[in-house]
Amino acid sequence: MTWLSNFLVAALAGSSVVNSLPSVSPFVKRAGEEFDAYSMHGRAGEELDSYSMHGRAEPASLAGVFARENDGTCPAPFAIPGKTPKKNIWAGLTKDEVTTVLGYVHDPVSGLNLTAYDKKGLWDNYVYLVEQIMPNKTDALAYIDGKGTAPDRYARVAISFGATDQPYYEDYIVGPLPISNLTKAEPLTYYYNKGSSKQFNFRHDNSLRSVWKSQLCEGLQDITLDLLGTYINTTSATSALQAIDPLWEEDGRIIEWSQFRLNPDNVGIHSVSTLVPQGFYLKLDITGRDPAAWKLLGLYYAGVYYETADDLRAAMAKADFVRTEKVVVTQSLMTNRTGTPLPYDDEAPPVAYQSQKRWSVDKDQKYVKWMDFEFYWGFNKDIAVTLFDVKYKGERIFYELGLEEALAHYAGSDPKSSHTAFLDSYYGFGPYTYELVKGYDCPWNADYVDTALHMNGNTTTNFDSICFFESDAGFPLQRHTTSKMATVTKNIVFNMRFVSTIGNYDYAFTYSFLLDGSVEVNVRASGYIQATYYYGNEDYGYKIQKHLSGSMHDHVLTFKADLDIKGDKNTFETTSFVPATVKYPWDKTEMKTMKVERSYVTSEDDGKINWASNGASMYSVVNKDKPNVWGEYPGYRISPGHGTPVHSTVLESSIIKESGHFATHHLYVTKAKDTEKHLSHSANNMDSAYPIVDFSKFFDGENIEQEDIVLWFNLGMHHLPHTGDLPITLMSTAQSSVVFSPHNYLLSDPSRQTRQQIEIDLTGEKVTADHNGKKRGVCTASIVVDGDYSDYEGGSTESKMPRVSACSNC
Repeated sequence: MTWLSNFLVAALAGSSVVNSLPSVSPFVKRAGEEFDAYSMHGRAGEELDSYSMHGRAEPASLAGVFARENDGTCPAPFAIPGKTPKKNIWAGLTKDEVTTVLGYVHDPVSGLNLTAYDKKGLWDNYVYLVEQIMPNKTDALAYIDGKGTAPDRYARVAISFGATDQPYYEDYIVGPLPISNLTKAEPLTYYYNKGSSKQFNFRHDNSLRSVWKSQLCEGLQDITLDLLGTYINTTSATSALQAIDPLWEEDGRIIEWSQFRLNPDNVGIHSVSTLVPQGFYLKLDITGRDPAAWKLLGLYYAGVYYETADDLRAAMAKADFVRTEKVVVTQSLMTNRTGTPLPYDDEAPPVAYQSQKRWSVDKDQKYVKWMDFEFYWGFNKDIAVTLFDVKYKGERIFYELGLEEALAHYAGSDPKSSHTAFLDSYYGFGPYTYELVKGYDCPWNADYVDTALHMNGNTTTNFDSICFFESDAGFPLQRHTTSKMATVTKNIVFNMRFVSTIGNYDYAFTYSFLLDGSVEVNVRASGYIQATYYYGNEDYGYKIQKHLSGSMHDHVLTFKADLDIKGDKNTFETTSFVPATVKYPWDKTEMKTMKVERSYVTSEDDGKINWASNGASMYSVVNKDKPNVWGEYPGYRISPGHGTPVHSTVLESSIIKESGHFATHHLYVTKAKDTEKHLSHSANNMDSAYPIVDFSKFFDGENIEQEDIVLWFNLGMHHLPHTGDLPITLMSTAQSSVVFSPHNYLLSDPSRQTRQQIEIDLTGEKVTADHNGKKRGVCTASIVVDGDYSDYEGGSTESKMPRVSACSNC
């Protein structure tokens, strides 16, 4: 017996431990899962520490699975070769650069005392991430606008320090690159307003703690078998534990509440873990690294808190003890097709055909051009995709546009849901930007590109994980009909899309570019809800199954938009519709009417903004130094698009504390600074009261009138799950977007430029139509609109997904 087992047996002395389990149990531990299955973010094949952001399995590739037919008369869309005008300085580090950086920091001379990732133990220091630090804006623009040399390149090296009694994370900046006698490795601090990038890692010993919890639960088997019908022990389990996130601090101690969740074996390939919570909770003191100091502080069941297991056993023996419903798995939790087939639904759905692509992508340099738009993109672990140097008609409108952080803040009557508020950059959107399913996530005729990260001692590539494609918006961009004519313009949109799956939720991000000069940023959510147990939760959600409450939560996803309108000196303008009473000189009485009221945000202190009631205000970034020929200030307007962008309901969260200031308003305006690159840090949730980046410190009264300014805006939704959210939340309702559109920026409608419009003349004896010289696409082949996945082989390290070939226009 191990020292840990001896300790646990002693700790549980006096408990009524079950010595034998039922000979037949309807549930068994699913093969391939780690024992520490409490994390909603754990995946098969990961390290035992399923909460760690540093462990992940190789993604299964959608390999060699599509059978497509073509009679030769419907060729693949002709692709236009892409060529970047300049080297992409935001494209990330090369493999060679990463190798040399790792060699540099692992050299004993560095003093970091690092162990190679594949040889690390709990008491080692190791590198878990190497990625590019994006150049400062002033240096980048000097190069990209043709006036300077390329900025020096630097690496962010994220290190987990375990060779200490208090494990912590810390970022280092290494550079300039390539490695030379000028290169240094120093703590990265200059854009972290905590003054340090050091943050405690309270989950460092999760693998050891998982064993401790399994043995602890073994001493509770009599209770859980009686109340839940399930158990956890050191050899098998029909339940799993899911902990709160972030951890809780109480009287200087680190507290973890863990909830029992059913771990059924009769669900096939379906992952239902977040839909089968059980109403039993453990309060654990996990302070420090010595298991001898860890304690079971209490148990919670059916609205009653018990300080010891024996207190609960005594209560169970009484006649008035309240027992709640046991959890069962129903068909409504599965994602396979059920019900009577819809009429004619076996026939192929509509599909867009395109004989030639109308955009170009330089995949090596991460650069794309469509119509009058062009931009670069970068990719990293925390926030996945960021757009850089977005130009329209040859002029920059965004220097930077991308995700910054995502909050999922829950509420409920139980200690698990009431203590949960995920800050998802901790897990990272980049590692989970998986391969897209062609024909479903994006059209067959899209361009697909790969993404790669240098994490955990390896370079991991997710194949075909970003797509680019055109789509018809489904309604005209403009139209008009009279007795003499009819004119209609097609509303063609260019889209960049990727999907990141963070635990149970899939977030689909789409950047859309329109012929009127607009840019839409859209996020849609799907996947399994993280439900809670029904008992006592009436004030926090609907009861949606026998055992299940769709617990309320907010999704708040914050983006950075560094606009440069006719230059980098801009002002934030508010234009409002206001009621007015006016006495006109041409009328005898006063008139109830309305006027336009204009104002400008001149100080960061006034830079926290909510969308106006009744949609009565317009918000724009304008350039007051460059009025147009009519004297109006050119700008880009930001407005809500699909859905209703939200901010957090809880403005002073007890859970995320000082780490959640980005979620309290719809929109923020600050002065652009190289020392304020990001509004959050992936380790903020480790100590949310003392975050590495505190967004509230950005607002320090600086002047922002005709300065280089940044908008930070929130998308998301208030989600109160209902029965229609089972088994999977629908993207049709769980979506949110904003639209940036030209506002006095151009002198007329730019969509007049497109050939994709028609003007019909009705005045002559014979109707005539002007097609504006556009080509007509005709395809006589049988177009394949779906693939055959029967040959799928998961787990490939190299994608066998068919590339664009044969008839790929479906």
